[in-house]
Amino acid sequence: MEDEARSTPPGDLWVVTRSTRGRFPFRILITRHGRPTFAVRAQSAWPGPGQQVFCLRDHAPEAPDDGTEVERAPILGLTRIGRKLAVVLDRPTRKRAEFLLVTKDRADGSSFEQLFFRTESGIRAHRSRARVELLTRPSLQGTVLIDSGEKYPWTFPGATTLRRRLAVGDYALLQGISIAAVVERKSFDNLLADLGAVQALHQVFADLGSVGRAAVVVEAEYGDFVDPKRLAGRWPAAHVARVLAELAAVHPRLPIVFAGNRKLANAWTVQFFDAADRARHAEGTPQLSLIGEPRPADYSTGRPTSVDEQVRAAALAMGYAFSLRELGERCPECSAPRLRRIMTHLAAEGAIRRVGRGRGTRWEVVRG
Repeated sequence: MEDEARSTPPGDLWVVTRSTRGRFPFRILITRHGRPTFAVRAQSAWPGPGQQVFCLRDHAPEAPDDGTEVERAPILGLTRIGRKLAVVLDRPTRKRAEFLLVTKDRADGSSFEQLFFRTESGIRAHRSRARVELLTRPSLQGTVLIDSGEKYPWTFPGATTLRRRLAVGDYALLQGISIAAVVERKSFDNLLADLGAVQALHQVFADLGSVGRAAVVVEAEYGDFVDPKRLAGRWPAAHVARVLAELAAVHPRLPIVFAGNRKLANAWTVQFFDAADRARHAEGTPQLSLIGEPRPADYSTGRPTSVDEQVRAAALAMGYAFSLRELGERCPECSAPRLRRIMTHLAAEGAIRRVGRGRGTRWEVVRG
């Protein structure tokens, strides 16, 4: 499962009770839509400045508690990102905190979980033990697909590169049978030329947005696009600024990175692919889940977790030339237009090829 932010509707509550239990006298309960969904036994009702509190997960949040209620507050925000659950309470002070899930290994090879409760000040005071990595650090592992239309492609040290016609973007990080991340490369002149067909540009951005991790990387500064001297009369600066703002507003999940020049654009993309690769692997690690929500995606099992990945896996597993109808029978949750789009992408990547035309069209996997 790709990492997600889950917004909390009004009415969710933070309830703290205190009992006579020894080391963990406080029980912190989170309710959603009036239903208990997350609870811990904690050593304190709220960590002190710069501190964190060790907790025990209460796996039965719906069970009644025999403690005395000492605190109740509405929840304004509840956001889960991987191993973290961040909470924002509706009160003037002591309103931001998070729960962090840590997995550790035992000597016998098994693992166990630890849960920590920390406040905003504690989060800010925390300093990662990880070494700060330099811009030039990544030696990207894996395979990068480069669109065959790229005349002077970027370089990806350490990675295997393949030239193919890509259905979306100019560069794609391949992970197993799936596209893990895609980047659309734009030079200053290239992006200015695209402004002549804004609707087509919106379609390109929409296709990129359909990929889980994607970005548009521009080999120029934003200031270049609003500088009348650089525009040289091709477009009014106000028009260019308006279109760039429109693209960002209409496609909010697709970042537009003004890297400054070709070298930095290439370096940013290497970093992006490296981070995307680590993020996809991290999705197989334990996630901090809430009762009543779907279980987090488990990439460690090798089981596809999104509809697109399920269709891709089903298509590539076919041992014979198949039709869209036959593939649709294996993936009934996928609509026909979406099936056709995925097949077009696979064909562009060179993973499958079309056999026949019209109603007799079939598809077969390209082996070797």
